[in-house]
Amino acid sequence: MNQWISNYINAQKAALDSIPVDGVAQIIKTLHQALKDDRQVFIFGNGGSAANSSHFVTDLGKGASDKLPKRFRVLALNDNVSWMTAIGNDYSYDDVFVRQLENYGRKGDVVLSLSVSGNSPNCVKALEWSRKNGLHTVALVGAKRGCMAEIADQAIVINDTHYGRVEDVQMGICHILCYAFMENPELSKL
Repeated sequence: MNQWISNYINAQKAALDSIPVDGVAQIIKTLHQALKDDRQVFIFGNGGSAANSSHFVTDLGKGASDKLPKRFRVLALNDNVSWMTAIGNDYSYDDVFVRQLENYGRKGDVVLSLSVSGNSPNCVKALEWSRKNGLHTVALVGAKRGCMAEIADQAIVINDTHYGRVEDVQMGICHILCYAFMENPELSKL
């Protein structure tokens, strides 16, 4: 068991080392611009990525916003269970995010989606709609990349396909994005 744990930790370190620093810096710029322009930021994913999305929204909407003169307008599209199940039941589970974006999304807003496979049909559909309607799209995906990496304006690809490792690294990126605003006073200048 000790060897397995050591191997897991080493693989986790390699996944962390695959984070493209310049790519993350570009997302910080995108979020900073959204904040300056008072744009809505939508976050979503499935399963563990949904949990990470909710966590990210909490940290960006509360933690980062508490350090800024202006607050992020941020929403996790996977948090309204009633709306998601109504959409899934009446239309399709593939529509649970895009149908919400049809209500809320406006040109210039930011959409950030998390997926290990990069092929979650509901995330792909929401990103496609967003691009078509002038929203800025960001995808955090695993090594398989999937359609999401091709559709998104900005994509961060973690060089691993293990769900746990990729989700851990994606949450780490989400923390970096939040703490960039919490620990860098120059980003509070709008």
